[in-house]
Amino acid sequence: MATSTGGNPFLDRAYALTGTEEARELYDEWAATFDADITGETQGYVAPGNAADTVVRVAGTGATILDAGCGTGLAGVELARRGATTIDGVDLSPGMLERARATGAYRDLGTADLTRPLAAADGAYDVVVCVGTLTHGHVGSSVLAEFVRVVRSGGYVVATVLDDIWETDGFRAEVDRLAAGELVEMVSAELEPYRSGQSVDCRMLVLRVR
Repeated sequence: MATSTGGNPFLDRAYALTGTEEARELYDEWAATFDADITGETQGYVAPGNAADTVVRVAGTGATILDAGCGTGLAGVELARRGATTIDGVDLSPGMLERARATGAYRDLGTADLTRPLAAADGAYDVVVCVGTLTHGHVGSSVLAEFVRVVRSGGYVVATVLDDIWETDGFRAEVDRLAAGELVEMVSAELEPYRSGQSVDCRMLVLRVR
């Protein structure tokens, strides 16, 4: 695993996760310092703001949005700053959700394991945004189909996929499969900064649901 962590011990552990219980424990432990650790100059976690810009560009500020893997609410806060008003969030970690709740950016928050089906109904959202979760040791490429399920026809999935796993962990192949099945149109998958302090990039994946 060559992706730079800048020596952050929590990020080292995050990239080596092997299961959901281990992930929940890590993020509960990390919740208190996560924002300071990840958004400071050393890491330069710019992905939440970039993803929020992308959501607003493709879907506007009136969209009903699900922030999947919302963590402490960094993406929700960025969306709210840009005028979005209807944002729900789900995350595995109660500790992270407590921090997200304190931001005031969300309509509703709940626990969810993204390796399992979401509780949301088919077509419940205009947009699913997922930032920072499609990375080493976290959630596999099959989650994209679940995101597509809960987005209405004509809506969007906007997700950051760590560039280091875009091909190797099957994300590109899954996008191709969904497009071949006429479930989505791949609007773009541009390379963008993810943690700029460590020169780590991601694919900013934009799927339009058919």
